[in-house]
Amino acid sequence: MSHIPLLKQPVLIERAAKLKIVVWILSIVVLVLVALMRSPYKIVVSLEMEEWIKQLPGVIALINTLVAALLLGGIWAITKKNHKVHQRCMTAALALSSIFLVCYVTYHFTTHETIFGDADGNRVLDEVEKEKFGKMRMLYLGVLLSHIAAAAISFPMILMTFVHAWTRDFEKHRKLARKTFPLWLYVSVTGPFCYWMLKAFYQ
Repeated sequence: MSHIPLLKQPVLIERAAKLKIVVWILSIVVLVLVALMRSPYKIVVSLEMEEWIKQLPGVIALINTLVAALLLGGIWAITKKNHKVHQRCMTAALALSSIFLVCYVTYHFTTHETIFGDADGNRVLDEVEKEKFGKMRMLYLGVLLSHIAAAAISFPMILMTFVHAWTRDFEKHRKLARKTFPLWLYVSVTGPFCYWMLKAFYQ
């Protein structure tokens, strides 16, 4: 931060403190929304909207794939000391992740959960389905749970990493980014993997 005029540093510190509060508020709001998604009651939409919403899982998987590509591009750029490309890649990744969040919330507030192994679509796993898909279901649930945990942990970390960059506290930015990057990349990769495993059971 030596290249920042000393007079500006207190302003940046104050701005970072305010943004940190915003980060935690957003994190709590998102966690509450995710918890509410588990409710059996769903928002009723028109048939036209329902058909559009059915396409969202594929869109969400595509967004996650693009985010993963941008993260890899961003880390490659910073190893080459190309800060401008790094900034563009990471900003685009954050923007796409925001679109992902809107799509994810929209889908889960309007659509009942798809159950892995529910071949007949009655939202109940019978003994035949458990026998047929039991082992694969365990793999799916293991990846899904780790995906959800990593997403919950990384969300405030991602935002704070951007806050440190925006307020030019690059020392904190680099330190937090080393922890945030692998978690964010894991979330972005396992999301499409879960979709690929669950795809056969969408109705």
